[in-house]
Amino acid sequence: MPDTLTAFADAKLERLASQSLRRTLKPTRRLDGVWVERDGRRLISFSCNDYLGLTHHGAVKVAAATACQMFGAGSGASRLVTGDTPLISELERRLAAKKGTEAACVFGSGYLANAGIIPTFTGPHDLVLVDELAHACIWAGAKLSGAQTIAFRHNDMADLAEKLATWRGGAGQCLVATDGVFSMDGDIAPVDEISRLCRARDAWLLVDDAHGFGVVGEGGLGVRALFPDARIDLQMGTLSKALGGYGAYVCASEPVVALLKTRARTIVYTTGLPPANAAAALAALDVIEAEPERVAAPLAKARRLTRALNLPDATSAIVPIVIGPAEKALEAAAALEAQGLLAVPIRPPTVPAGTARLRLAFTAGHPDEAVDRLAEAVRPWLPG
Repeated sequence: MPDTLTAFADAKLERLASQSLRRTLKPTRRLDGVWVERDGRRLISFSCNDYLGLTHHGAVKVAAATACQMFGAGSGASRLVTGDTPLISELERRLAAKKGTEAACVFGSGYLANAGIIPTFTGPHDLVLVDELAHACIWAGAKLSGAQTIAFRHNDMADLAEKLATWRGGAGQCLVATDGVFSMDGDIAPVDEISRLCRARDAWLLVDDAHGFGVVGEGGLGVRALFPDARIDLQMGTLSKALGGYGAYVCASEPVVALLKTRARTIVYTTGLPPANAAAALAALDVIEAEPERVAAPLAKARRLTRALNLPDATSAIVPIVIGPAEKALEAAAALEAQGLLAVPIRPPTVPAGTARLRLAFTAGHPDEAVDRLAEAVRPWLPG
């Protein structure tokens, strides 16, 4: 019998390579919050979401190691069986208090969170409206729900209002989902306006604040701090960006969280978060609360770059340099790497066709001189 599966994969890979869209894994050793080792070279990384440098923070590592010694390397089962370690409950209490909600639910990852949250509250007779640039896991959750799923133009409130008016009437429940800080563009959703539209049409609002929590807003609270009057029904975020570890959460009312814990498939049918990850997140929260200067640093570094290049002021720790063709983005990344700077190129389908880019991410640990070096290295690749 012919090996049609291998033939299919070969043809697909050839087609992707011809379009400069084939991706390959490159083992990278992270030496600290800034330096990495790749292919035998030390590089300053501007491609990491460890915004506060907590992955290598002493207290965070000690907390993780101690939890591993006390509770073991894994949780052993689904949370509803025996995998709900005491550290997870403590972490949920801390997150809910931080976000000002009644309760929280911890998941294994951000993708698992959104893939579980959205289908728990919407089904085939419901409506989900999603910002067209929202993260892939939001789209995955919407599709898994079976609800009618419609995109609205990025941060376009007139378009969202029109789609709510057009589609809301014939649906059962309605959920509007958006990133808080958009991971590929670094801009911020107008959460106050989205909230107002949701309230007017009896729609629920889910905000994925993975790239805002710990970085934007007073005390690193995220977009919640930028829009204190907005009603966000489901405040989702991750433990893997500013908190430096792994996992995710959603903060909401107690009944909403209770329903998730008994019905979200990505809670019921997957192993619970390992104890070391929960302990690391708890220690990271301590650091965030104790060191406001660390929380403020990533945005300050991002603005140092945008001001050096006469770009609009950064609003988050993410600054995209949109280049266009995928092959040109690869060239730009190679040119920067030759100068000791790691800026991994982002290509379709992660970003729309024709918008391949260098996605620059700034951390509290980046020295000013490194940011200045990056500005000069990037300057030749600016559009126009």
